[in-house]
Amino acid sequence: MDISDHIKGILDTLPSKPGCYLMKNAEGTIIYVGKAISLKNRVRSYFHTDSSQDQKTRRLVREIAHIEWIVVGSELEALILEMNLIKKHRPKYNIRLKDDKRYPYIKIHWSEPYPKVTVTRLMQDDGARYFGPYTSAWAVYQTLDVLRHVFPYLTCDREITGLDKRACLYYDIKLCLAPCIDAVDQQQYRQMIADLQEFLNGHSEPISARIQTEMERAAEDMRFEKAAALRDQLKAMQSIVERQKVVFAADYKDSDVIAMARADNEACVQIFFIRGGKLIGREYFVLEGTEDTADKEVMAEFVKQFYTEAAEIPAQVLLPQEIEEAQIIGQWLRSRRGGEKTEMVVPRDGQPHDLVQMAAENATETLQALRAQWQADSHKQEQALAELQSALQLPNPPNRIECYDISHTQGVATVGSMVVFTQGVPDKKLYRRFNVEGSLGVPDDFASMEEVLRRRFKRWETSRDFNPTNSASTDPGQQLKATPGSKPDESFAFLPDLLIVDGGKGQLSRAIDVLQEFELFEKIPVVGLAKQNEEIFFPNKPDSLLLPRHSQGLYLVQRVRDEAHRVAITAHRARRTKQGMASALDSIPGIGPVKRKALLKQFGSVDKIREASVVELVAVSGINEALAINIKAHLE
Repeated sequence: MDISDHIKGILDTLPSKPGCYLMKNAEGTIIYVGKAISLKNRVRSYFHTDSSQDQKTRRLVREIAHIEWIVVGSELEALILEMNLIKKHRPKYNIRLKDDKRYPYIKIHWSEPYPKVTVTRLMQDDGARYFGPYTSAWAVYQTLDVLRHVFPYLTCDREITGLDKRACLYYDIKLCLAPCIDAVDQQQYRQMIADLQEFLNGHSEPISARIQTEMERAAEDMRFEKAAALRDQLKAMQSIVERQKVVFAADYKDSDVIAMARADNEACVQIFFIRGGKLIGREYFVLEGTEDTADKEVMAEFVKQFYTEAAEIPAQVLLPQEIEEAQIIGQWLRSRRGGEKTEMVVPRDGQPHDLVQMAAENATETLQALRAQWQADSHKQEQALAELQSALQLPNPPNRIECYDISHTQGVATVGSMVVFTQGVPDKKLYRRFNVEGSLGVPDDFASMEEVLRRRFKRWETSRDFNPTNSASTDPGQQLKATPGSKPDESFAFLPDLLIVDGGKGQLSRAIDVLQEFELFEKIPVVGLAKQNEEIFFPNKPDSLLLPRHSQGLYLVQRVRDEAHRVAITAHRARRTKQGMASALDSIPGIGPVKRKALLKQFGSVDKIREASVVELVAVSGINEALAINIKAHLE
């Protein structure tokens, strides 16, 4: 194997200590993170010519241009650092959870006098109690909607004093206990939240027994309304419990049952949550980057990544087979449980074995369903691209679509957005935003669009000496010249197969002018999309096109346009907020940077300017009476 002098130098200096190594490609991107008891031995092993190396490892080694390492004190520290680095960088050669978004959790705000129950995507050390992670936010909200009928917790932002004269509608429909009017005191409310927490933990029997006792006592005391409310709560709770399958005795260890199904380069892991002897829920997670990797290694990576995110670690984890690094992972799980041991068990028979088998069957069914869904989505995208190619008479399917939009407030804080869809899917890493100065207070969408497009294609011109490895375009004429070791910006290095400007004939004409300026008008199909009636305008054609109302092509164009609008308006709001005080003055015709500076120097703030009289404003250099009156009118 040919090894560069740079890599040889790194291999010669590696320490024989535990730590993590980060492998980077020529562009400086981290492509793999690993850990080792001996960094020297482990990293060198990648570069030994060995027929036992799988294809994935060979591809990795071919891409390695640089290696960094971090020395730690122990194998456990290396494990924790490795997990954090994978989570942060998501290297393409590591096994990783497919969704890089944060998973939702149920959060009980115990630090508040009257705790609320919310959904969050961020676990913090704030005294709250978390449950999760869950794969579907929708499913979490559905769960809470059901639980709220049993445990009617607060959802409003009122300050609870118990002195309010009346409660809100939720009290009337029995979805809140109304501590705001002192219908329950703080202790009673917190007990109800504690019951909710225990219920989420799968321990419903003590709660049911206590509610039964309270109901009977209320009936004996002839508090029939209270007894009826407790009866309804008990029925609602029992209806949920009946759907939870009893699998073990109530005193059986709380357990997670994990199994996996694999197909091609993906794996689906199913988890059953056993609490208080009952199957209280299940979740599935999809892993990617699993090709050429043994099941025991894939499962080990999942266990590490899942329990990094998990709000709770059970006393026992049931697995289909032994996993790699079981001893060090067990040590890590114990540290996460505050010193209490978590057993990782591979059951050979009995009900635990049956549960693992059932989880495996569920994983297989889930993966099949997901693959069918992905294929259906892919078919819709292919159909949409084919429809656009036909309707717009394009030479090729528009595999790379770029769309541009402009957002501002009366010409202030103008921002242009560029969004890119590749194969019919948003390619967010290629999105770009352009701050447009223009004329303060004088909105000119046409000039702004022209400026944005001119800047985009100037960037393309400067990228023409680069050679990106992947091209979205199917036109060989749009390929770029090679410069070894260079790294272009892929947002600008490739030309689109279809360029869409958000607007009608006016915006389209400006886009045409820019394309002609760069001699690209014959190479890039361009259209304008008017908001009204979704009309598509073509260069040099008087008539517009209306795509069929329910066509996939129309849906794709709408998604592209809506995304460009979303990005533009979000960036505009951020810029306007950042400008803050100055933006209020910039929106006034006749106020430029010099006069704005003079006003702020004289008065100190927009509020003080607003309070000033016309006479006081005229005293500022450059402000005449007419402009002073205009300032007052705009700031009132």
